[in-house]
Amino acid sequence: MAEAGSAYRVKFRGIADELRSAISCGKYPPGSRLPGENELMERHGAARMTVRAALEVLKNEGLTWSRRGSGVYVRDDRPIRRNSPQRLRGDRSASWPSRWETDLTGRTLTIDSVEVAEEQAPHYVARVLGLHEPARVWARRRRNLVDGHPVMLSVSYFPASLVAGSALTRANPGPGGVYARLRELGKPAAAFREEIRARMPRGEESKALRLEPGTPLVVIVRTAFTTTGEAIEVTEMTLDAGSYVLEYEFPA
Repeated sequence: MAEAGSAYRVKFRGIADELRSAISCGKYPPGSRLPGENELMERHGAARMTVRAALEVLKNEGLTWSRRGSGVYVRDDRPIRRNSPQRLRGDRSASWPSRWETDLTGRTLTIDSVEVAEEQAPHYVARVLGLHEPARVWARRRRNLVDGHPVMLSVSYFPASLVAGSALTRANPGPGGVYARLRELGKPAAAFREEIRARMPRGEESKALRLEPGTPLVVIVRTAFTTTGEAIEVTEMTLDAGSYVLEYEFPA
């Protein structure tokens, strides 16, 4: 049994190594479908369990993803480059730049769902915004897709007393986005703080981002402050770690 187990491991790792090399040399470019299980079984004289183990290795390495009923596909190897200082920098007398315009090159961004609702503030949000609990906030939830694949979930919280009755309570806040509306409310964003951590996804996050088992998340919590240091927005962004590079530029 030990020999059989050893042979099994050598076999599925050999199949995985061959497919990995084929992906690296461009035989299977990003977005292409890998050979199916039946084809791989015939090509390598392997059992289905062995082939599935090989494909699982590639998925766990972040090289591929599976589509139920369709097959296993090569992941896009072009990560989204997110440069926070650049994307939030701008002339505060003009419209703020799009959050995504510095992230993507030749790729299509879509936001397939926007939900806006007044609700009770989570404890950490109330604490950061300096609100007495139980506190009310307006929450704006979104899911972002790149080339049709979900890559980020985000939710932004604003004090209800500040934004009630404003365009920030509508799905489309209007030209210039949320920061233009905050400026009109007399609370322009003057500084930002971001806190970053990595963790494993929860069930609903795995489903919403279509994550393969074992794929971690990067969670960024950004707080916007006025010139007086008042916190006016807390945004939590949940990113598929395999889709992003986080870039930061700062003076020496």
